[in-house]
Amino acid sequence: MLACPTAMFLAWGPDLLCFYNDAYRPILGYRLPTSLGRPFRTVWASIWDEIEPLVAATLAGESQVLTDRMLDLSREGLPEQSWWSFTYSPVRDDAGRIAGLLCVTAETTARVLGEARLRESEDHFRHTVELNPQVPWTCDPDGNVTSYSNRWLDLTGQAPGEPLGAGWMRALHPDDLAPTQAVFAASLASGEPVDVDYRIRVAASGTYRWMRARAYPRRDAGGTIIRWYGVVEDIHDRRRAEERLREVNAVLERRVAEALAQRKLWADVFETTDALVAALDAEYRVLALNRAYAEEFESLYGVRPRIGDDLLALLAPWPEHQAATRAIWGRALAGADFTVVEAFGDPAVRRASYELTYTSLRDAEGRRIGAFQYATDVTERLHEQEQLRQAEDALRQSQKMEAVGQLTGGVAHDFNNLLTIIRSSVEFLRRPELPEVRKARYLDAVSDTVDRAAKLTGQLLAFARRQALKPEIFDAGARLQAIAEMLDQIMGARIRVAAALPEAPCFVRADASQFETALVNMAVNARDAMAGEGHLTLRLTGGQALPAIRGHAANAGPFAAVSVSDTGSGIAEADLARIFEPFFTTKEVGKGTGLGLSQVIGFAKQSGGDVAVASRPGETTFTLYLPQAEAPRAVAGPAAPASAPAGPGRGLCVLVVEDNLEVGRFCTQILEDLGHRPVWAHNAEAALAELAREGDGGAARFDAVFSDVVMPGMGGIALARRLRASRPDLPVVLTSGYSHVLAQDDAHGFELVRKPYSAEELAQIFETLTARRHEAD
Repeated sequence: MLACPTAMFLAWGPDLLCFYNDAYRPILGYRLPTSLGRPFRTVWASIWDEIEPLVAATLAGESQVLTDRMLDLSREGLPEQSWWSFTYSPVRDDAGRIAGLLCVTAETTARVLGEARLRESEDHFRHTVELNPQVPWTCDPDGNVTSYSNRWLDLTGQAPGEPLGAGWMRALHPDDLAPTQAVFAASLASGEPVDVDYRIRVAASGTYRWMRARAYPRRDAGGTIIRWYGVVEDIHDRRRAEERLREVNAVLERRVAEALAQRKLWADVFETTDALVAALDAEYRVLALNRAYAEEFESLYGVRPRIGDDLLALLAPWPEHQAATRAIWGRALAGADFTVVEAFGDPAVRRASYELTYTSLRDAEGRRIGAFQYATDVTERLHEQEQLRQAEDALRQSQKMEAVGQLTGGVAHDFNNLLTIIRSSVEFLRRPELPEVRKARYLDAVSDTVDRAAKLTGQLLAFARRQALKPEIFDAGARLQAIAEMLDQIMGARIRVAAALPEAPCFVRADASQFETALVNMAVNARDAMAGEGHLTLRLTGGQALPAIRGHAANAGPFAAVSVSDTGSGIAEADLARIFEPFFTTKEVGKGTGLGLSQVIGFAKQSGGDVAVASRPGETTFTLYLPQAEAPRAVAGPAAPASAPAGPGRGLCVLVVEDNLEVGRFCTQILEDLGHRPVWAHNAEAALAELAREGDGGAARFDAVFSDVVMPGMGGIALARRLRASRPDLPVVLTSGYSHVLAQDDAHGFELVRKPYSAEELAQIFETLTARRHEAD
């Protein structure tokens, strides 16, 4: 194992102590200094819930093979998404008993992400780039045009809006109308791509030109066509050229052995066209070329080709172009007929793009003697397409900024309302003659407003899936029954509340408080939709699959499906796509914040589930899907916290780590008032220095550490992990108003106090720590 270049480790003995080879060392990351000989469960505590079933199965004698498994190894102390393929194999001792396991692993993150990017690129290519649009358009599944480029109006002279539906067909040549309709009808019925040529009357010249219309269907996750994406491109010159090319090629195949006649024919036909025309033999020697080809080649490379020249030799100073020419002409000389778009020329001089059509060249007996090229300059067309792409990017950026503006405005509106209450209350509290009754009323108003502000922040973080959740395994049925009973008491006599629950318990792993909040938010919307009268039904069903919702892939589950149904007025179809947006509401001003459903979907997504909605007049159902869990194991109940306040000699020496000046002063003042002895460090590095000095005096100086999570330099979680490794006996309490790290992985096993916190919350948690210290003494 030690000599093997593949990463592997051995977990041995009753405690599964870890031994590993050099190839495995980088995987451990910051755990490396403390991992050798430590229990497997301790080393990988952050992912133990995911791998424990695999370990148990292996120790039971079943080898495990996992491919592309996503694990958050947090090698640098921060969450990361990485994918791994590995095997677990049981290892036996001299007596033949299984005494450990061997893991062989390899990281596959680059491949997994590469394949995902490739799939995304292919999908994007299929709907946009590969079509090379000249006049882009879209239509619905029934063939009615829903959008088009203004270039169609310039070409045909039609008025704005006229091409919509079937109006575009009025620009077609009468002889092409019926065949075009037949092709479109066949494609709409079969789902096969549209590919049809027709003529349109060009407004500028009054003449008809040939166009090619192509379209590809876009399907939803169930395979149903939801839209067609198409382009119309001008192929008039190419069609005429191809017709002439076929005629000339037929003549050349009959006369190739007659050199003089062939040259005369070549001059008669091709010296009058702007297209670049050339023919090569099997040795890449020039058989024929027109003046346009020779002049363009000379302008690009500074040398004029002639009949009999070796084309590859002329390109010797440009190795890359020589290799490209050999590859593309090689396909044609091997007998392939095809059309491509390529760029040629020295970028320092001139570079142009061409659409190149290649066909085989044969003699009168049908023997292949070379290949024929017909090229047209499409540099300007590609430039126009790039300008179109840039314009589309600018439009998407504008739409994104509009959404950000809506969100910012909503946040500012609600917080300004709350700040108005706080400012007014504080101004009244400063009046010395204010009666005690009114002073208590204003203090209550400030406290209530702070709670509402914290709730508003929590709802925004829930929608953004950045709320620090406290997931636990609980019986969803029991919680649902309790919520139903509570709603039955407050909904009023004219709203009947019913709960439909399965006979067996149905457990989920989620934040119980957020779960109840989501149910209440959906129930409140249902009550408002029923205008105070109707039926509200809460239903729980276990073992369900997660369907494809809003374009997201389905998941076999199992999931617990919690639905809230009402008999209200329903949701307008135009609003269904926006109901989960923050601050979007259909209620009257002052009747709703527009954050209730955004909290629901944010909580569902962050918990690994989703929300589906179905609505029609008289029946609306919201269904919340949450991952179903196994029944929790029985655990001992928590010890009752101490209730006595910290008095002299009983308080703790607390190291406060806070980078914000105002919050640090306020926190230390609260701890002093609670009878504790705070020492303030302005960052994690200063805190480590304080802890290093306490060893000089012999006994431990600090009883606990109270640290903010988000700080410059080392963050609070990294500090806590470092202290857990070096001082496992020192309690660490974290605090944060928001952290993406907490949102992704709870509190990482540490105590957490959410901002804004109150003095009572700090008192409770440090009373608990004080009680534990006295119990230890």
